[in-house]
This record gives sequence, C-alpha cells and structure tokens, in this order.
Amino acid sequence: MDQQNTFDTPTIARLHRAEYLAGLALASGLLLAHWDEVRWLPAIGLFLYIDLIGYIPGAIAYRRSPDGQIPKAYYVLYNSMHSLLSAGLVVALWAWLVGPEWALLAVPIHLFGDRSLFGNQLKPFGVPFEPKRLPAFDALLREVAGRPWAGPAGRADDSPSGGPTATATATATATPRPTSVV
Repeated sequence: MDQQNTFDTPTIARLHRAEYLAGLALASGLLLAHWDEVRWLPAIGLFLYIDLIGYIPGAIAYRRSPDGQIPKAYYVLYNSMHSLLSAGLVVALWAWLVGPEWALLAVPIHLFGDRSLFGNQLKPFGVPFEPKRLPAFDALLREVAGRPWAGPAGRADDSPSGGPTATATATATATPRPTSVV
C-alpha cells in the first residue's frame, strides 16, 4: 500500500488488476490490428516460454510435495520469468537481434493477462507456490480495518522521521475508523 506497508488490500489489488487489464486490452488490440503481420510460431513461443520456464516446474514440484514446501529456486524462476524487467530485456534483445515485430506483443499479453485476469503477482518465499489464502493475511486485514488511518493512538510512529508531532497524534486519535478494508 505504501513503502512502509508493502501489502495490498482486496480493493487495491482489484485496482492494480484493472491497470493491467488496460495494458492487456492495448497489447491485444495492437495484435488484432496487425493480425496478418504476426509471425505466429515466434508469437506462440514467446507466449509460452514464460510458463514453460517460470511456472510449470514449480507447479509440478508443488503438487508432488507432500507438505507444499518447495525449494526457493522455483520461486526465483517464477519471479524471473514473470518480471516485466526480464520480459522487457527479452523483447529488447529479440528486437535488436531478430528485429522488431508484432509477435513480441505475446510477452506483455501473457504478463498483463496473468496479472489482470488471474490476479497473479510475483511470489514471495513465505507464501504457498499456488494461491492459498493465509489466516495471517486475514488477521492483518481485520487489524488494518479496525485502526484509524493515521496509526494507533498513543504509540510512536516507526517511521525514520522519528514519529508524529503532537498535532499529528491529536489528529490521529480524532480520525474516524474505516468501515471496510480498502
């Protein structure tokens, strides 16, 4: 949600998904507009390499694991292949070595589709490889929903700036509690 609280509430996650949906619509629209100019074999390969390297090995290992614990290397593979940074590097190298072409739109279509349609983001080591709602996250959301926006009253802020001033603390205690998690 911010640089000190790096989690998303359900509403913020939906807003992120909507942003990626706009990117998916743009990339898909461009692909459709240039349908006859697309080299389809490279497009299919560019679409599939992301999951062939980054998802399928981890998914197999996860399903085979009796307790759902898999080596961190699978998370690294997933995050590397599903990163917009590495995908941008692949696209840039392809455009430089092979030449720019419409088939390259398969890469953002894959990534934007994953994030908008399925809600997939990069995977932290501390969560199951396959999506599973964690009780600790539910507890965090409940706690966030029950607190004033400016933080708990009477407790020093943990920020590097040294904490709130007396005015900020007084304002924080007068701030109404949110009625739902946003």
